[in-house]
Order: sequence, then structure tokens, then C-alpha cells
Amino acid sequence: MADPYPTTILVHGAFADASSFRALYDELLDEGITVIAPPNPLRGLTGGDGEYLRGVIDEIDGPVLLVGHSYGGAVITAAGTADNVVGLVYISGFAPDEGENLTDLQSKFPAPGIVPYIVEHHLQDSGPEFTLAPDGFHESFCADIPAADAAFYAISQRPLAGVALTEVAGVPAWRNRPVWAVLPTADRCIDPGLHRFSYERMDAQITEIEGASHVVMISHPKEVAEVVMTAARSCAMQPA
Repeated sequence: MADPYPTTILVHGAFADASSFRALYDELLDEGITVIAPPNPLRGLTGGDGEYLRGVIDEIDGPVLLVGHSYGGAVITAAGTADNVVGLVYISGFAPDEGENLTDLQSKFPAPGIVPYIVEHHLQDSGPEFTLAPDGFHESFCADIPAADAAFYAISQRPLAGVALTEVAGVPAWRNRPVWAVLPTADRCIDPGLHRFSYERMDAQITEIEGASHVVMISHPKEVAEVVMTAARSCAMQPA
């Protein structure tokens, strides 16, 4: 018997890796849903990251539900135009429209709390990369998780290539697909006002989680899993 739900792909954001979805994955384990959490290269929106995710999607025979956290939201916006993508879920995620880049989009709203802690690196000839200073990581990125966990996430960060913030987005997948969104009201990494603007623009079904930080899928996995399962059930057995 075919899986009744679309395959769900969890796409992590900047300064993180797929392990940031562990608590959410644990909540989804008993729901009869196939989950994949591939690495997001964090090398650039339209070419590297969007193209990589598109390759993952193309290997799946059947419908796909994309779940993007933070910068991963921009990546699912780009790659989600694949024919077998039937829905999108944004977890404190960017959702640019055609012709927008993430820097300009954020600039229309108050500067987020991570700004003083952004560290620029020049590790390759391909341009600057960014991480967050460990001494401000807990406060600005994940204030509602235990300090010991935050300390490990801080030292295991994956840097985001600067080009990812300035590349112009193409036609967004959310134009013609159903959208769900989780909005943490205490996000200090992306301004909550930007989330609200983006999610209302997409006509998303919005779930606000009061007082939650940017990593709401870690601090409130049960509530986020409920949103993912609502999306999965709604998209179940839709033709790919």
C-alpha cells in the first residue's frame, strides 16, 4: 500500500544542520510519515542550495511536502516549484517573492537581535561567510532552549555564504501551492514583523507560538509537529 502522506523533506537554515530537526522528527516518528532531512549546503540560494534540494526532490517518486526553517524557507521557495511538491511549511522561515533578496527584505523591518553577533569569515576565495559569535548565540538565536544545548549548537555552527543573502529570488513556489507557517513571536534572528508580512502575503495558515525563539522546532516540537501533520493530511494523496 502506498504511503498515504507526501514524503516530508526538512530543510535546515543558516548556522545549523539537520540535527536541529531531531525533536521535530521524534514527534513525527509515530505518525506514519516518511521524513528526510538532507544537508543544506548554505552556499547560495538559486544555484547551490536550491539546485541541490531540487535534486533531492527529483529522486522521490511521489508527492513531496517541503518544510523549511529560517534560510531554509528561502530554499524551499526556490526549489519547491518542482512538479511533485504539493505543499510548503515555513518554520520562522524567509519566503522571498520574485526579484527580492533576503538582505533587502529584512531591511524593511527592525534589525534583528543577531546583528551585533554576526561574525564575517573569509575561508575561501568565493567570498565572505557568516556565523554568530558564541557569546551571543544563546541570547540571539535560541533563547528558549537549555544553555548547555545552546553552547553545543554554537560551536557546531555551519557558516552561511554571503551570496545567499544578496541573490535575487526567482518565481516563488508559494504562488500556486498551499502554505502553512509557524511564527515564533520572540524570534531575534528574523524580525517577527517580517514573518507576519511574508506569511500573510502567501495567504499561509499561520500558527503563532507566543514567546518562542527562532528555533521553535527545538523548543516547541509538539506544536510544530501538529502544523506539519496538518499540512501532510491536507496534502495526502494529492496528485504529484
